[in-house]
Amino acid sequence: MTTAHTPQAGAVKLTMILSGAVFALMMIFGLAMRAAQAQWIELDPAIFYQLLTAHGAGMVGTAALSGAAILWYFCGRHLTLSAGIFWAFLGLFLLGVVLILSAIFLGGFGGAWTFLFPLPANSGGAWGPAAAAAFMLGYTSIGVGFLLYYLELGRRIRARYGNLTRALGWSLILGKADDDVPPPTIIAATSVTIFNSIGIVLGAAVLVASLVHLLVPGFEVNALLAKNLIYFFGHVFINASIYMAVTAVYEILPEYTGRPWKSNRVFAIAWNVVLIFVMAVYWHHLLQDVVMPPWMLVVGQLVSYFSGIPLIAVTAFSTFLYIRGSKMTWDLASSLLVLSVAGWSIGSIPASIDGMISVNKVMHNTMWVPGHFHTYLLLGEVAMAFGFMAWLVRGKAISEMVGLDRVAFYTYLAGASGFILVFLFSGAASIPRRWAVHYEDWLTHDRIGTAFGALVVMGTLLFVLRFVARLGRSDG
Repeated sequence: MTTAHTPQAGAVKLTMILSGAVFALMMIFGLAMRAAQAQWIELDPAIFYQLLTAHGAGMVGTAALSGAAILWYFCGRHLTLSAGIFWAFLGLFLLGVVLILSAIFLGGFGGAWTFLFPLPANSGGAWGPAAAAAFMLGYTSIGVGFLLYYLELGRRIRARYGNLTRALGWSLILGKADDDVPPPTIIAATSVTIFNSIGIVLGAAVLVASLVHLLVPGFEVNALLAKNLIYFFGHVFINASIYMAVTAVYEILPEYTGRPWKSNRVFAIAWNVVLIFVMAVYWHHLLQDVVMPPWMLVVGQLVSYFSGIPLIAVTAFSTFLYIRGSKMTWDLASSLLVLSVAGWSIGSIPASIDGMISVNKVMHNTMWVPGHFHTYLLLGEVAMAFGFMAWLVRGKAISEMVGLDRVAFYTYLAGASGFILVFLFSGAASIPRRWAVHYEDWLTHDRIGTAFGALVVMGTLLFVLRFVARLGRSDG
């Protein structure tokens, strides 16, 4: 059985059940919003923005949770990790979820996942200070849980490899002899541990400052600085979820190709470049903030161009080489994992286009933006998570994808592809994002998007139900 040699598989499986259930719920929220924009159902605008807040925070948080479970599982093959730390991480995460959902659906908070200062404290009566505080305390609880998680990973990596530079593969980069080269999963884990810890600490700083402002309105925070910290945190955090989940590709695909995925100099260089680029590129989220120093915006645009190179040159190209001529069996797990690499790579194209200052001026507040990040999520990280789930309960035998597995895969693929394309075409047509009510001229886009969204939900439900049903029949 695929899971027998890895410790803490039970905790990881529970986490993936929770992740799958929340993915499905958040997608249903998204479907409801698209149906409301299509005028197929009625939603009060206040409810729409509460759903928008829950959907954004929930999808990002669950992508990170599933990515963390995947990384923990595969790091457990190479490191001795504390089960208590993982349970503490999961407990703090779930506490954060309860606080966030209470803030939204009991307190009426609808300020979006970005909690931009000073919006939480200035709602115009839409929600009270308690709801805003609960929302930000929920984020803080999740952040503390992730810091515990990364401290444990960093501690165990350092104990195993002596220092973080060696774990990042610097011996490979410098051409030094090393009898204990870290595997791809450890190089990826070290890079993510460093940059996401920095991002979470800076996010916590602005959360604490915003909480103090709620309690002491006279305490002022520079709004531009707060926005920079929030978007640094947000950009790094969502990218970390994909960079954690991609370890499933490194660890699982070799079972299908019969070729080990080994670390080499190019791989190590790419992950060290990712460590820098993922923190420098966030400025492309602020291209419309004309008060930003121009050099930062220029750097944001340039790094946007180059940030896709490590991904395409290493993971995507390597995946193609591993598959080519391997005669691999295309079951649900392998199909989803290969799809995830393709979707992640394709998603870098509309992201880079939006990262151009001249394009960003007219496209950033349109449906183009949810188009590009839904590509990263639906065809990238979420597909990785579902591929990992399918592999966990695959059993010893590998057989071609048939029956409900085939139906689920192609339903999800068709739904996600169509849903994303409608977003991109809507952005090209200058349809704005984040509007609860749409004009008559936009309804065709909305209704086609809603139909594709329903297919995504159907495929997701089949994946999750399949996973739960097969858990009882697995040996690991």
